[in-house]
Amino acid sequence: MGRVIVVNHVTLDGVMQAPGHADEDPRDGFEHGGWGQAGSDPAMMDAMAPAMADEGALLFGRVTFERFASYWPSQPDSPFTEPLTRKRKYVASTTLTADPAWSGSTLLRGDVPQAVRALAAGDGPDLTIMGSGVLVRSLLAHDLIDTWILMTHPLVLGSGRRLFGDGAPSALRLTDSVTTSTGVIIATYASGSTR
Repeated sequence: MGRVIVVNHVTLDGVMQAPGHADEDPRDGFEHGGWGQAGSDPAMMDAMAPAMADEGALLFGRVTFERFASYWPSQPDSPFTEPLTRKRKYVASTTLTADPAWSGSTLLRGDVPQAVRALAAGDGPDLTIMGSGVLVRSLLAHDLIDTWILMTHPLVLGSGRRLFGDGAPSALRLTDSVTTSTGVIIATYASGSTR
């Protein structure tokens, strides 16, 4: 059975919105875009490498997918461009009507939690989610997340979209952690999913 794995940057107060660059996600008037850049170091690249190297697939919400698709194919010198382009990509959206144009992309139609459960069943691939907060919260509500790799930055923003919203509590079990030279704690948690 394939695992559903979340890989995300978060602040100490749980904000996950726009870690990459200033204009990444200005929704709700968010003015702190790019907050994750100061935390980048080789350990961060090492943490992201397994998600890129394995044979699993990627799972995105529409907004994150569109940002990735508009950026990564035009970054030929990045070590992430080739794996992101090569990998199978699934996009959860209620507004798209056709498969996205980026190579290897498929639109998930209908009930997204049910579609994700079916993808991961049997000999299904691991599904890695980056960003995609709305999608993550919807899958969490259906007990579909198996592993969390959270890069927690030593930063409090006080505003912005958070990874965890209101809802039922979820107990996680720490399975690995490393602290980077910039003070980011990269922690891997098992969720105890029962699917």
